[in-house]
Amino acid sequence: MKGGMVDTTIEKPVSQLTNDSIIIRLLYTVNHLSRWLSPIHEDIKLSRSPYRDEASVKDLVIQMRDHELQIYPRVYAMAMQDRPNLDALPPVVRTEADVAFDRQARVFEIMAEFRRLRQSTTSLLRTLPDDAWNRDGISRASHDTTIRKTAERLVLDDQRHLGEIDRALTRSGARAGIAQASQAALADLLRLAQ
Repeated sequence: MKGGMVDTTIEKPVSQLTNDSIIIRLLYTVNHLSRWLSPIHEDIKLSRSPYRDEASVKDLVIQMRDHELQIYPRVYAMAMQDRPNLDALPPVVRTEADVAFDRQARVFEIMAEFRRLRQSTTSLLRTLPDDAWNRDGISRASHDTTIRKTAERLVLDDQRHLGEIDRALTRSGARAGIAQASQAALADLLRLAQ
């Protein structure tokens, strides 16, 4: 309730969003992360899990980056080839040096990598005409998919990861003493990109 009035805003299902709205949602993910994480200067609160068997904020940002590393080649293949075999794409393998970097890096360095990857994905999507979003790829390992379905799945994955980050920030106490605007709830932020 806001000012005595009931908030009747209902979030549209991802399947009902326009292609442009999907791109905006994907771009806003980086903005949400930046809004939440930039004011937090105690890296330990972002690197440590608030509870045993739960991922830390840093772990979740690494998961988002790694997921983006897998998604971009799939979207690129579908955009550039006729019905590519998505199973034939080389797997994304993190080297020992990559893993060592992740261990010592601050969460902001991982977030910067994620931002660069997400900009590549959204730049590619922005160049496609609407009918190209129906281009598909073949996969026996997962399922045949289209650019549109892959983008929708990415939006849903972002929402799940952002929800986990939102909870981890609250549980860890990382938000203590930061501006109220930087503590905006995920539900409120998602309404910005409807």
